[in-house]
Amino acid sequence: MSAPTHVPVLLDRVVALVAPALAEPGSILVDATLGLGGHTEAVLTRCPEAHVVGVDRDVHALERSRQRLAPFAGRTTLVHAVYDEIPEVLADLGIAEVQGILFDLGVSSMQLDMRDRGFAYAEDAPLDMRMNDTEGITAAEVLNTYSGADLARILRTYGEEKFARQIARAIVREREAEPFASSARLVDLLRDTIPAPARRTGGHPAKRTFQALRIEVNDELGVLRRAIPAALDSIAVGGRVVVMSYHSLEDRMVKQAFVERTRSTAPVDMPVVPEEHQPELRLLTRGAEKVTDAEIAENPRAASVRLRAVERIRGRAA
Repeated sequence: MSAPTHVPVLLDRVVALVAPALAEPGSILVDATLGLGGHTEAVLTRCPEAHVVGVDRDVHALERSRQRLAPFAGRTTLVHAVYDEIPEVLADLGIAEVQGILFDLGVSSMQLDMRDRGFAYAEDAPLDMRMNDTEGITAAEVLNTYSGADLARILRTYGEEKFARQIARAIVREREAEPFASSARLVDLLRDTIPAPARRTGGHPAKRTFQALRIEVNDELGVLRRAIPAALDSIAVGGRVVVMSYHSLEDRMVKQAFVERTRSTAPVDMPVVPEEHQPELRLLTRGAEKVTDAEIAENPRAASVRLRAVERIRGRAA
C-alpha cells in the first residue's frame, strides 16, 4: 500500500490567521484534528515560539504525525482524544487557556487513502468508517441493524439525500437476503435506487449516503456541537479559533456559534453598551472563505471547504 498523500488545505491562510496569536514565548495552539500534521508542521516552522497540542481520535494518524513532527518533538504534545474533549485534555496538561485552536473537520486524507478504512466509495472495502477504529459501531452495523425509519432519517438529515426513504427501503430489503459488509454492494444499490436523471447531477450517487453514514458512525455533528463552544471558552484574550468545514451542516453550526459570541447581548435600544454586554469575540473572516481555483486544481479535496475564524477581544464573564 502506498503512503497516503497529504496536501494541507488553505495552509498559508491558516498560518496567517493563527500566527499573530502565537508570537509570544509559551504560546500554545491546539490542533484539534491533527491528522497527518501538515498544518501543525507549518505553524511550528513559521511560529518559533509556539507549542502545539495535537489531538486526534485516530491512533494511526497520531503515529504518522508523530513521525512527521519528530524534528519538533520538544514543541509538541500529542494526545489521543476526540476534539470535544479539549477542556479535559487541557486540564490534564495543566493548561488554563491557549492562544489558538484549529479545526480541520471531516474525514482526513489518510483515512480516505487507506482502503481498508471504508471511507471512500471509489473502490470496494469493508464498511467501517470509524475515525477511531478501536471502538464504536461500524457503518456495516448501522446498515444491518437500524430500522428503515432511522436509516431514512440519517440519510435525509446528515446526507441531505432527496431519495432517503427509497434508499432506506432498499437497504432493509437487501440486508434480509445478505447483511452488508462491503462498500461496492452499497454503491451498486445506490446506483440502482437513485433515478437516472438524479445520478447525472450532483456528483457521485454514493457521496451523500457515505457522508451520512460517516457522520452517524462518528457522531460528528454531536461532537462539533460540544466542541466549538468549549474551544471558544478555552482561548485567552487575543486568542483565535479557526475552523475549516466541508459541508453545510458543519458550516452552519460553526457560523451560529460564532455569531452568538460576536454580537452584543444588550437590548437594541440601549444607548451605551456596558462592558458585560460587549461581544466576547470578533470575526476575522468576512463570511466563509473559500479556496481559489488554483488550490482546487492542486488539491481537489479542498473544493468544498469553508473557513471561518474569530478572535477573543474580551475576557469571559466570571
